[in-house]
Amino acid sequence: MNKIHVINGPNLNLLGERPEGAYGSLTMKEIEDLIGVKARDLGVEVSFFQDNHEGNIIDEIHRVRKEADGIIINPGAYTHYSYAIRDALEILRIPVIEVHLSDIDSREDFRKISVIKDVCVDQVKGLGVNSYIKAMEILSEIFRNDDGGQYELA
Repeated sequence: MNKIHVINGPNLNLLGERPEGAYGSLTMKEIEDLIGVKARDLGVEVSFFQDNHEGNIIDEIHRVRKEADGIIINPGAYTHYSYAIRDALEILRIPVIEVHLSDIDSREDFRKISVIKDVCVDQVKGLGVNSYIKAMEILSEIFRNDDGGQYELA
């Protein structure tokens, strides 16, 4: 059974309290529950991590690099400037998908920049909780078609 690890960055622990227009009304726990249902439907195992600190996120990426078959990451605000998280993702030999609840391209100018995107196989944004669901589907398709080779980046 393939393993997907979902990593969430700063302030995502406060979903349900953040501006509903950008982030929806669901809490992180409710989102994780919905992802868990989808994981069962897809026949994959899923685990979760959330932290507000850049170094802890990097340590988690390092920790799961040989345990997970794929990573879904919502780096939060680190999307726009964390070259350290980008570098940690770049060395992985497993597919990574960047997700965002909101459409970062339709928000403030600084949010339109993702330093993470180029080291991921895909970026899913603007679908609310369905951004995570779509990312799970993409990873499942990659797993089905995996020939043990390199993953084409977005």
